[in-house]
Amino acid sequence: MVTFLPTRPGRLADAPAFERTIGGAESNVACALAAAGHSVRWVSRVGADGFGDHLVEAIGSYGVDVTRVARDPERPTGVYFRTAADRATAAHEVAYYRAGSAASAMNADNVDLTAVRAARVLHLSGITAALSEDCLELMRELTAPRPGRPLVSFDVNYRPALWRDAEGPRVLLELARRADIVFVGDDEAREAWGLRGGRAVREALPEPELVVVKQGPGGAVVFDRSAGGADRNTEGCDRNTGAFGRSACGTEDFGGTEGADGTVTHAPAPRVDVVAHVGAGDAFAAGFLSATLRGLPVRDRLRHGHLMAAATLTAPGDLAAPPARSHADRLTALDDTAWEKLRLGPGWTQADQAPEEASTP
Repeated sequence: MVTFLPTRPGRLADAPAFERTIGGAESNVACALAAAGHSVRWVSRVGADGFGDHLVEAIGSYGVDVTRVARDPERPTGVYFRTAADRATAAHEVAYYRAGSAASAMNADNVDLTAVRAARVLHLSGITAALSEDCLELMRELTAPRPGRPLVSFDVNYRPALWRDAEGPRVLLELARRADIVFVGDDEAREAWGLRGGRAVREALPEPELVVVKQGPGGAVVFDRSAGGADRNTEGCDRNTGAFGRSACGTEDFGGTEGADGTVTHAPAPRVDVVAHVGAGDAFAAGFLSATLRGLPVRDRLRHGHLMAAATLTAPGDLAAPPARSHADRLTALDDTAWEKLRLGPGWTQADQAPEEASTP
């Protein structure tokens, strides 16, 4: 979608003007992964209009392959307006104008499924499933078990305002259970499914290889069904690279456990001087997937997710330049004490410092 942000804080009703940018969960992840050096293709539909031109050009400028983005001559490109306030606060407002959009008309017949399935990792979002019945059926087709299926990554992204009925939570649970990697915020899990705590989320999602529960400033925890992490179709991943983070996560004691259900890994988030919250979840997913594609241990995947999220949190807008891979790798390699002292502020991604210099009390 094309996103419009008010030029000053406050209610949408009081905004005198807006700045145009790009938005969309899947395209955010695609841009962040491409900026991090991966080969990425974005498959979607936009209108044959100026906003569609802007989206394709802007997303392509990040290095994303947009050759499989179809142009719809009859339906417009979706747009939305939002305030700058954190989504978790009462001050956050969103106005969607995407009913009847080109993206909402996606289905298994007008999307290049061969191009989609050629990837090592296929990243999907629950937002797409909410757009229309056709989009939901497309999501079911893409998450259906089949030989040679890419590793399917699914970000729940529960947005109550997008769902036309009360079926949203049930549909999202269905899709999540068919994925290989699932990303969900603990706040989303409570709102959508009434689940409290990471273990309750894992019990509701027993099938995925990895369930990543994001806990905001508290960090994130991964429930890994196999001790080596999700390495199917990810060339170069090591089945023996499972790692343990801190033993406590919020009020749940994960204790670095390993058993019949696999491992539980927690990594705290670094302290961040936040500029804007929007887009951090997509950036986290991109960082985690980038590290997964590189075959890194689970703890390091979490840390890379946190660092990519921190890049977005310390910049305005949904997208931000990620740290150089060498810089992120050095920070990820910090010992637990140094990692917990890490504090990141605006401009940190441009400071290619040694770990001890980047670690500040």
